[in-house]
Amino acid sequence: MKPERLKTIPLFAGLSDRDLDRLATWTDEIEVPSGKNLITQGTFAHEFMIIVEGTAEVTHDGNRLAEMGPGDFFGEMALLSHHPRMASVVATSDLSLVVMHERNFRAMEEELPQVSNRIAAEVAERERLAKERGIET
Repeated sequence: MKPERLKTIPLFAGLSDRDLDRLATWTDEIEVPSGKNLITQGTFAHEFMIIVEGTAEVTHDGNRLAEMGPGDFFGEMALLSHHPRMASVVATSDLSLVVMHERNFRAMEEELPQVSNRIAAEVAERERLAKERGIET
C-alpha cells in the first residue's frame, strides 16, 4: 500500500513519513463488493480493517448497531481481547478497505504507540456503548 494513501486515514493522522512508510509495509488495500460479509460474529479474528471508501453495517445477533464509513475501523476488539468477534460486519456499498493481518497489527501496537492509543480510546468507547446496549464484550 502507498504511504500517501495512508495519510488520508484519520487514524494515522500526524504520523511521520518514516512511520507511514513502515505502516505501508504492514497493510494491503482491497476492494470488496456490496453485500460481502466482512466479519462474522462468533468467529476468531485474524485481521483489522479500515474503511477508505464506502459503507458497512455492524450487527449483533441480527440487530443493527451502526453504519460505518470512511475512516471507521473494525476487527481490533477481537484481536486485542483474543475472544470471538462480538459483531458481524457486511458491506452496504462497494468498499475500499485497508487490511492489516494480526501479526502486523501486533507490530503496529509495539512500534506505533500513538496509533495504539487511538485504537484503545475507540475500544473503550465501543465497550461503553456495548454495555449500555446490554451486549457482553
